[in-house]
Amino acid sequence: MKSEHAEGMGRRAFLQLGTLSAGALFWAGGARAVAERGPWIQETDKQLRVGIVGGRFGATFHWHEHPNCIVEAVSDLAPDRRQHLMQKYRCEKSYESLSALIEDPAVEAVAIFTPAPDHAKHTLQCLEKGKHVFCACPACLTIEEAEEIKAAVEATGLKYMNAETSYYRWETILARELITGGDLGALVYTEAEYYHPGIGASTHSLSLEDGERTWRYGYPPMLYPTHSTAFYIGVNRGRLRKVSCIGLRDDSDPAFPDNVYDNPFRNAMGMFVTQEDTPFRCNVGWHIHAYGERAQWFGEKGALYMPDCANRPLAVEVNDNRESVLPDYWERVPEDMRYDSGHGRSHPFLTHEFVMACVEDRAPAIDVYESLAYCVPGIVAHQSCFQDGAQLDIPSFDP
Repeated sequence: MKSEHAEGMGRRAFLQLGTLSAGALFWAGGARAVAERGPWIQETDKQLRVGIVGGRFGATFHWHEHPNCIVEAVSDLAPDRRQHLMQKYRCEKSYESLSALIEDPAVEAVAIFTPAPDHAKHTLQCLEKGKHVFCACPACLTIEEAEEIKAAVEATGLKYMNAETSYYRWETILARELITGGDLGALVYTEAEYYHPGIGASTHSLSLEDGERTWRYGYPPMLYPTHSTAFYIGVNRGRLRKVSCIGLRDDSDPAFPDNVYDNPFRNAMGMFVTQEDTPFRCNVGWHIHAYGERAQWFGEKGALYMPDCANRPLAVEVNDNRESVLPDYWERVPEDMRYDSGHGRSHPFLTHEFVMACVEDRAPAIDVYESLAYCVPGIVAHQSCFQDGAQLDIPSFDP
């Protein structure tokens, strides 16, 4: 299967993606990206019984198509969204609330797609009932919540995985393999951005529902940092240790700062210091003429540029050679899941990783430590915005 970025690349026609799907990507100069995992082969019939909570974003995943997963039950406060989940996942059992669903002894794991301010509370509820947790991002909104989640996961021994889509965007997978294979050399500088114009505004469709404010009304950009931070942390399991962040205020919209977060900022641009003492520039913006999620990785030997909203294409530069072709990674997930349901073809990979982590009784790729490493830097960056960009230390939540 050919990537959209491969269309029109006649000069490199010999680089068919089918030849790359076995796990290695070669350039004329001899550079090599080593696959983190080969083709998936089903080796067990064991199945995970999962409950899905949240009928909007939660209806875009692939649970019912994984041979090692059964959707045991679904839940949403709204009857129409509950019905949608039942139809999507071919599930006959539904509950009116998460509290009711987690009382079901047949449910082994819960996929949480509730409003962001509820993620920590709902995660703790599920862990207390002995359920593994797959949670939409962000993991939490405060340092105290991060401490509680870490303590609960460690105390229960249950699986926790954050559904951070940037980790499984195909460009990120390629970056991870280029770094693992040594093709880029040591990272010197990384930059990432997440732009979603209109989010949080008083007039945006997601800010109001039936005339009432939703959790997105006036939402702080840096409390949704993971689409950006995962582009650095997710390729080398690095950590961010300091941040200076500039918040851009906007008095033209009544949602800022009149919101439950007391947040005046619609855009935030942070400069982080990594554990390797290299710079990582990270932007999150709601009021800017740009859109999408994108990163650029600059190493001592090569660089990788994601495509962007200005129609600049994917580019990989290694050993003075330049390519614009993505490998085909579909063989790493079960066949029925091999289609794009959102966020750069990441949804089937997230689904697959969580199911197999539970079935194989191992830590998921985005475990609780990785999840908090994505999330907590944004919490501190938001604090920096109120201090005119003062550089603040980021606490570690590693073991």
